[in-house]
Amino acid sequence: MAKTKISEYSSTSAGAGLNTDIASINIDEGCAPSGINNAIRALMAQVKDLQSGASGDTIPLTAGGTGAANATTARTNLGLAIGTDIPSYTAANTFTAQQTFTGSTSLIASKFVSGVEKITVSATAATGTINFDVTTQPVLYYTSNASANFTINFRASSGTSLNTAMATGESLTVVFINTNGSTAYYNNAITIDGTSVTPKYQGTLAWSAGTASGIDIYSYTIVKTASATFTVFAAQTQFV
Repeated sequence: MAKTKISEYSSTSAGAGLNTDIASINIDEGCAPSGINNAIRALMAQVKDLQSGASGDTIPLTAGGTGAANATTARTNLGLAIGTDIPSYTAANTFTAQQTFTGSTSLIASKFVSGVEKITVSATAATGTINFDVTTQPVLYYTSNASANFTINFRASSGTSLNTAMATGESLTVVFINTNGSTAYYNNAITIDGTSVTPKYQGTLAWSAGTASGIDIYSYTIVKTASATFTVFAAQTQFV
């Protein structure tokens, strides 16, 4: 049989005697010297056909291939969602880089059947300036009684500004939970990357007190409207 593609070659110990041609070009013992040149050219063409997929040959998964002759079957064999490049994971995975889901004009970009958010719980008393690193957690909970009114400074992290981490036209929402003793203290100032911001308060009036012997939950939606320019929508909810 003429060896017209690589999958037709024999790899068995007895098969060497069967590999006597490439694309019907004789390479058996005693073949014409000119046949060797032509056979090498034919072999190069067959390798290229394998690489481009034109031969219809496949490389098995066990050899590092996809076991498929087309993209749709390859995604299925590799456990990828058909028509996308997103794996259909059945095991837990952690993404350390930002993932972007764009959706379309008719589809919302993401859908979660269930989910949890990370919260940092700290036996710390609110006072002075509290650095809220938004890349570390969306919720920060101080469980010790506050000892003074306090400023919240929002930043991406100690080494990255929020202005750097966010693009214009993006928003994020974070929550600070403050515990009070018999003396009620509250968040009386907000800064972003160390620069003062006057928030827009829910209900139009700025809060002027916390909840004695209770817990106040502060919610902040931060919208970047231009470089180093932010609008903050703030709300305080009291719990006893």
